[in-house]
Amino acid sequence: MKLHEKTVAGAGDSSRFIAGEAPPVISNTHLPLLRISHSLHLKKENPFVNSNTQLKSLENTAAGAGDSTRFFAGEAPPVILNTHLPLLRKSHSFPLESEDFPVKNKKILEVLTFMESSDQLRRGEFRSKVKNFFSKNESFSCKVRFFMTWISSLNTFSEKEFHSIETLFSTHPKGCLLIVSNSMDSNKGRQILKPFSEKGFRVTAISPDLKYLFKNTMAEPWFMKLTKGDLDVGYVPLGQNLSNLLRLCLLYKFGGVYMDTDVMVLKSFSKLKNSIGAQTLDLGSKNWSRLNNAVMVFDKMHPLVYKFIEEFALTFNGNKWGHNGPYLVSRVVSRLENRPGYNFTILPPMAFYPVNWNRVRNLFRGAKNETDAKWLRGKLRQIRSQSYAVHLWNKQSRRLRIEEGSIVGKILSNHCVFCNSSLDSIVRIE
Repeated sequence: MKLHEKTVAGAGDSSRFIAGEAPPVISNTHLPLLRISHSLHLKKENPFVNSNTQLKSLENTAAGAGDSTRFFAGEAPPVILNTHLPLLRKSHSFPLESEDFPVKNKKILEVLTFMESSDQLRRGEFRSKVKNFFSKNESFSCKVRFFMTWISSLNTFSEKEFHSIETLFSTHPKGCLLIVSNSMDSNKGRQILKPFSEKGFRVTAISPDLKYLFKNTMAEPWFMKLTKGDLDVGYVPLGQNLSNLLRLCLLYKFGGVYMDTDVMVLKSFSKLKNSIGAQTLDLGSKNWSRLNNAVMVFDKMHPLVYKFIEEFALTFNGNKWGHNGPYLVSRVVSRLENRPGYNFTILPPMAFYPVNWNRVRNLFRGAKNETDAKWLRGKLRQIRSQSYAVHLWNKQSRRLRIEEGSIVGKILSNHCVFCNSSLDSIVRIE
């Protein structure tokens, strides 16, 4: 695929974002693969997990890689279920006091309770904790700020999410990772992250303060309607839509890099600035046809991020899959990309999404014949030279096994922190 990049009004020369950075040095692409562990009950379904938008794909094979029907067979889109959230512990964090609170609104409360801490003493401390974590000190200075969110139980935190953090620190040893999560901000969550801290990496989890994060944005009145039960949340899991809003508000309040937990990092993000990635290109014009919000890089209080938040609040629809996520950023950028004053860059699909959701299984497969092997070699070369990260589309890939000789396996072998080890041998849950 010919690398294509568009810089939006006043963003300056963007060629440095792709062409100007050398690919990582790969010393050995055949290291033993990490075996998959089920020590954290990986088979348990998680009603809060962030699912990816079902989109038609656009994919070009790597130059000379040939065509393999096994690798390019289409997949049926995932079935969207009406999720029934489990009953969670009582909380008094939200002003929902009516004894006749409708059942639907009780389910809203359950999601909010799961996302935020019920400890009144911890509320109001979020801002100071975040600033203290990212602040410079004599021994450490964050070169790149990373944010992730985890709105699920820890029972669903698997080896794949752990590998994602490994690749982040493999490429950014002086980076800082803040995981905004109520479940991770716990003794068990700290034990999961402890192996990284013991190696000197800067990582922590902090429970979100949604009221603070939404304050003074259009998310604030939207959230008020939600907590009063005046909002139709629809059938798309509320946790997913809150995750879409939470990532935007984190970037707006603090600035940095937001990444989903199913992203493998291949190169330094230090030269990226105010950037969002295209997921697909138009076959005819070669212009972007859809953007995605799984990886975003923005300065604090960036006007485009404010517009994203505004769009979320004004056009929220809980009955359309992806409406408040990838489709949202696509709608806003399509209106603003030619207007002055926004200064952002649209990166090509290869930057973060080298394969689309319905072909992600190709990254997990080893070669069965020479045609497969040729495609794998070509695609791996393409990813190493052109991609900053690889989104693994967890909704479609979470049950896939990493086969020997696969692209995912080779990337993990070259960007591991705990090489040749399984999760249960690294993390000790007491």
